[in-house]
Amino acid sequence: MKGRVLIIAGSDSGGGAGIQADIKSVSAMGAFAATAITALTAQNTLGVHGIEAVSTPFLRQQIRVVLEDIGADAIKTGMLHDVPTILAVCAELRALAHAVPLVADPVMVAKGGHRLLAEDAVATLRAELLPLASIITPNIPEAEVLCGITIRDEADMHAAATKLLSLGVRAVLLKGGHMEGPVLVDLLVSATGTTRFESPRIATRHTHGTGCTLASALAAGLAQGMALEDATSRARSYVRAAILKAPGYGQGHGPLDHSARW
Repeated sequence: MKGRVLIIAGSDSGGGAGIQADIKSVSAMGAFAATAITALTAQNTLGVHGIEAVSTPFLRQQIRVVLEDIGADAIKTGMLHDVPTILAVCAELRALAHAVPLVADPVMVAKGGHRLLAEDAVATLRAELLPLASIITPNIPEAEVLCGITIRDEADMHAAATKLLSLGVRAVLLKGGHMEGPVLVDLLVSATGTTRFESPRIATRHTHGTGCTLASALAAGLAQGMALEDATSRARSYVRAAILKAPGYGQGHGPLDHSARW
């Protein structure tokens, strides 16, 4: 069940999201995590306080040396904060990993509200990264930006996911956590149909890194040869358990417990 996952994302010094959450999630699934870091952030549960970008030549070198030696059974992308970063990542993926399943988490804004993707990079993300993705995992605000549809209910979620498929993505896991109500609904939409996932909403402020955690756990499942629906179901169960066991750290949006059993 091991499976190799290359994670291309930013670092979260607070340990709740980003590369730190990605590594912990992939490891919890029993897979092997390798990384290429796009940026460093000074971050805690109260927000992002600073960002230092990694140079694109060095980012490309990180990706290349991992793929040429260790290889990957799946790739997960997270924070790709500007146009040069997106173009560099896509160039390496096209050259060295065109047949490897790609889980793209279109990270745009941190939980505390800080932008993690430049506004002028949205079009590049849409045009360059999305067509390479086996699946993308946007939340509702991210999906609205990517497809230009206002999402108010489940029917809007389905319409938005369908429009995202038209951009060349093979599957969309549209997360419904930003919707109101006691029940949380996620939709997995592909050309073969729609799978609806439902679970009771957990009332908590300790949800920092849920998107990173879910996408990385999903990538681990694909790396281990699981079917997309099964990998999604397992990842959702893991995230729910990690939220329920959140340690309560910090004064703001606290981290999950990535060691949780699901």
